Amino acid sequence: MKAFMDKDFLLDTETAKELYGKFADMTRIPVLDYHCHINPQEIYEDRKFENIAQVWLGGDHYKWRQMRTNGVDEKYVTGDAEDREKFQKWAETLPKLIGNPLYHWSHLELRYYFGYEGNLNGDTAEEVWNLCNEKLASDDFTVRNLIRRSNVKLICTTDDPIDSLEWHEKLKKDDSFDVKVLPAWRPDKINNIEKPEFRDYMDKLTVASGIAVRDLASLKDAIEMRLDFFMLHGCVVSDHALEYVMYAPASDEEVDGILKKGLRGEKISAEEGLKYRTAIMLHLAKQYHKRGWVMQLHYGCKRDNNAFMYEKLGPDTGFDCINNYAPSAQLADFLNALSATDEIPKTIIYSLNPNDDQAIGTIIGCFQGGGVRSRLQQGSAWWFNDHYTGMTNQLTSLANLSALGNFVGMLTDSRSFLSYTRHDYFRRILCRLIGGWVENGEYPYDEKLLGEIVKGISYNNAVDYFGFDLQKV
Repeated sequence: MKAFMDKDFLLDTETAKELYGKFADMTRIPVLDYHCHINPQEIYEDRKFENIAQVWLGGDHYKWRQMRTNGVDEKYVTGDAEDREKFQKWAETLPKLIGNPLYHWSHLELRYYFGYEGNLNGDTAEEVWNLCNEKLASDDFTVRNLIRRSNVKLICTTDDPIDSLEWHEKLKKDDSFDVKVLPAWRPDKINNIEKPEFRDYMDKLTVASGIAVRDLASLKDAIEMRLDFFMLHGCVVSDHALEYVMYAPASDEEVDGILKKGLRGEKISAEEGLKYRTAIMLHLAKQYHKRGWVMQLHYGCKRDNNAFMYEKLGPDTGFDCINNYAPSAQLADFLNALSATDEIPKTIIYSLNPNDDQAIGTIIGCFQGGGVRSRLQQGSAWWFNDHYTGMTNQLTSLANLSALGNFVGMLTDSRSFLSYTRHDYFRRILCRLIGGWVENGEYPYDEKLLGEIVKGISYNNAVDYFGFDLQKV
């Protein structure tokens, strides 16, 4: 019987162990986190957390879902209970999560950051609480030092088009922190024409851009003004949260009329919403292509399903699920419309529904080219698929249908400064999969080729794909 999560955790062959040790270990191969939800202000101010509950449970809806599943009262999840009480409830929940990635992630974080080799449960909670808090109190465990400790070279946050980017500007001028922190453009609120807050958001976009948004032409001008502003701050990445990638083409005149209805606060039909979003997404994609940006498309999620809890807590609190409606034909038609004018940007496509893996793998193959290696990518296993099975299946599907050796690899997609061990988890699974293929005689044992593949997927491919000013390994 193997020891629990030892140095060879998930590495089941000698080849897997060798690949991981030489070409994937986080202490040797750095992390490039091109999509996350951490707060740049906390990086600039170099926040120090008071206790492990703050850094672990604050904003982590992954953990909140499981605590609720274990019968924990909301008082100890998002309520007003003391941090020590919340941590106790999490510690009592964790042993129930056999087979859940949270069990692995939590113990990887305890080992990597705090040197704790035991198992967290209700009985050991006090020991872990004291150990972690003692270390968090030291200057070695501020936000910046946690990032350095994780061997991170670059972080892309998630930022609204109207954001001032003041914290990014301050970080750029701060020579004491050598990790690049760049904004990423997240324009979801521009798309949400059917929501009651749309008019208010357009007013804010008017102020931020200096262009009065009155019609489609002025909206496009305002968008382009803000894109230029983001680009001045080093942005080269966009990100979109969509129900699905839609394609409902309409004339500019029709879309202009729909937008004006939205600006007047009139009800927008489902069909009108699709036509408006299609037009905006096409315009944005063409602007990304013009600027050499990467477009990320996240879809396949049905959000805020529990209306009662949404009223109490708001979005991103653990009440989302996989949506099984994502018409692949519309995704293909959307890309085809961009291809017609040779304006497809570099694009990474993620679906929360793993049943979409094969469709994505075949669609991206239709639009490769332009002298870019894997210009269109299938994104890493995301959110509810961030586990051993999900990652293995996504990597296998991508290998079956595309060029796995060009894959840009893992991202944290997290609000926690301890989540970088997810890269380690992913790299172990990657090395296990490739090592198995080699030992099964499905790929030659060529250390140079294998090293290039593993280092590429772990780090180097993302440096090349996004065009970041970083040294490869």
